[in-house]
Amino acid sequence: MVVASPTPVRPDLIRPTGLLPVIDLSRRRSHVIDCIVQACEEFGFFKLVNHGVPRHVVANMEAEAFAFFRQPEPEKRRAGPPDPLGYGCRNIGFNGDTGEVEYLLLHTNQASINQRSKTISKDPKKFSCIVREYVEAVRDLTAEILEILGEGLRLKDPQGLARLVKDGESDSVFRLNHYPSLLTSNNGEGNNNNNSRDMSSEESGYCCVNGGGGGLKGVIGFGEHSDPQMLTLLRSNEVLGLQVSVGEGLWVPVSPDPDSFCVLVGDALQALTNGRFVSVRHRAMTNPYKSRLSMVYFGAPPLPARIAPLPETITAQRPSLYRPFTWAEYKKTTYLHRLSHSRLDLFRARNSLSTTRKIISLN
Repeated sequence: MVVASPTPVRPDLIRPTGLLPVIDLSRRRSHVIDCIVQACEEFGFFKLVNHGVPRHVVANMEAEAFAFFRQPEPEKRRAGPPDPLGYGCRNIGFNGDTGEVEYLLLHTNQASINQRSKTISKDPKKFSCIVREYVEAVRDLTAEILEILGEGLRLKDPQGLARLVKDGESDSVFRLNHYPSLLTSNNGEGNNNNNSRDMSSEESGYCCVNGGGGGLKGVIGFGEHSDPQMLTLLRSNEVLGLQVSVGEGLWVPVSPDPDSFCVLVGDALQALTNGRFVSVRHRAMTNPYKSRLSMVYFGAPPLPARIAPLPETITAQRPSLYRPFTWAEYKKTTYLHRLSHSRLDLFRARNSLSTTRKIISLN
């Protein structure tokens, strides 16, 4: 994660949105397995449709999130400062990262949600109930995806990955990110002005304000990073902003729609699959005309869980690329570095570093 920079985002480095895979979970199981495995290998990212999460669950959570971010700043700050849980604004983490974003970070443990709700909402019981319903739905979907991946990897225990996020001691977290538009205040839900409009996919490669294009453009809201957890499920309102990296300096805008979830491979899953699945680097841009909200579930194992390449992913041609570590150890590392840092490199097996670079470059 990097500090928002005045350097323009070059439009020639933005690639068409159609490049990214969209997978229908209702299709034949064997087809879904093949598609999801291929997407995780090639991109570390895919969009999922017909996922089974009820629309009203998503709509209720989105309404509660916007209600929170519409509050006056003093009211929102009652839920902060982030430690790292709670409300934060602009400052991201503890190492100087900043962005054009305000956020609310919650642990998915129900007792923690109940406690935090008291400083978040004037109706904490309602807020807690809606968060619980949403978190349970996306947790179950995350577990289903991990079971599919377990089958695709031909693991002896195909449900082993899913059990890590379903465990009662899972360290999964839920994050709400709000990116105010450049034409509204930080407290605005969106621009209702008749001049508001959706941005085309060509325009989604935003430059900074006055970055040379002459028009009002977006800026970096949340800088480039990979997620440290196993799997991320992200849902945004119908406003462009998310971009994923498909190569050095190449970015693809992710078109939002009301019926899909974005699925992103995280560092822990890359390590568990011995680099076969790619932890995708991504960033979020502000939209000049409309505020953007993203609701992000980060599926993580329990803190003591051992992270190491699964035996089925190790071969003579592809030796173990990472030394064993616990999720608690890796999580601590994320707090010690800027999130733009490739933290997983710190856990590479010494005797395979050069081999790893060659293998990853081929994927």
